[in-house]
Amino acid sequence: MKRRQFIQTATTAFAGLSVSGCGWTLASVNPTPSNQGSSDELYIYTWAGYTDSDLLRRFQEATGIRAVADVFDSNEAMLARLQASGGGGYSIIYPSDYMVQKMVELDLLLELDQSQLVGLERLFERFQNPSYDPQNRHSLPLSWGTTGLIYNRKLLPDLPQDWDYLWEHKEALNKRMTLLNDVREVMGASLRSQGYSYNSTNPAEIKAAYEKLRELKPAIASFTSDAWRNQILTGDLLIAMCYSSDANEVMRENPDLEYVLPLSGSSVFVDTLVIPRSAPNIKGAYAWMNFMLKPEIAAQICQRLSFSVPNKEAFAMLPPEIQNNPSLFPPDPAISRCEGLVPVSQEISELYDRYWTRLTSG
Repeated sequence: MKRRQFIQTATTAFAGLSVSGCGWTLASVNPTPSNQGSSDELYIYTWAGYTDSDLLRRFQEATGIRAVADVFDSNEAMLARLQASGGGGYSIIYPSDYMVQKMVELDLLLELDQSQLVGLERLFERFQNPSYDPQNRHSLPLSWGTTGLIYNRKLLPDLPQDWDYLWEHKEALNKRMTLLNDVREVMGASLRSQGYSYNSTNPAEIKAAYEKLRELKPAIASFTSDAWRNQILTGDLLIAMCYSSDANEVMRENPDLEYVLPLSGSSVFVDTLVIPRSAPNIKGAYAWMNFMLKPEIAAQICQRLSFSVPNKEAFAMLPPEIQNNPSLFPPDPAISRCEGLVPVSQEISELYDRYWTRLTSG
């Protein structure tokens, strides 16, 4: 599952299927919730795979509220539907970090009454005042992850620690490495390797990122956000740029695979819970947020979905092998050098896209 505007996401066609290896089955989907709403029903708009029948049953047993989940496949599709339907009858939505910022600017979100939330102090400090939503005024962080490199340690001459490894070993890695099919992630990695911001808006820096990637292009097998999985398991690939949650799932199938968060820094994403202004069941929405703040529920999400949790009490409940898993909870200094992807102006976005077209064409 891919998370943000710049990432190709899992589709709603997966509704009703089990996610491989984790026993996580999607909840039943109701695509047309009533705008009228009721106090004993809660309609949720979420990413595929973020809820299951067991989770919804436990919520109903705890609160008496029947929750129904509908899924979206991208932040943009979610936003478009909300705007077209006047809110769609949803009381809880799961936008990613940058989309929270955009929805606040569009005045689509309710400002949270934090006196109704139980357990905000359970969040790690760095999630209590995020740049995309200062003081968590409109959102509650639910899960997070990073972008990095997955590799087969048995097949590499030495182990990667940073993005520059790809350039330094491009002959040995020739046609056996992949980068994401994602303009901002790939350009961001090149920017960060040169000491620039992942979110640079400086045309000279963006050009330098493109020129460096152009040097690497002949050695790249493909730009893909998904196909690398089977290829790295079979040994056809030696290294691939990927998301930490995907890496963690694939690593379960081969103990020789490892994930590294590049030392110079990378991107970090956060998925959140918000209440739209049009929410018909605000009381139920707060009940859902408080339910998800429970350490035992947050810990279950981490173990089932391979996403890192921002809840420190939930973290304390995890088995040591998960707590010490660097793909889920990467250590400093790399994590402190990560940035969340943020929207850029139309002009800069078009500049990124022009360089991306040149890089990936031909």
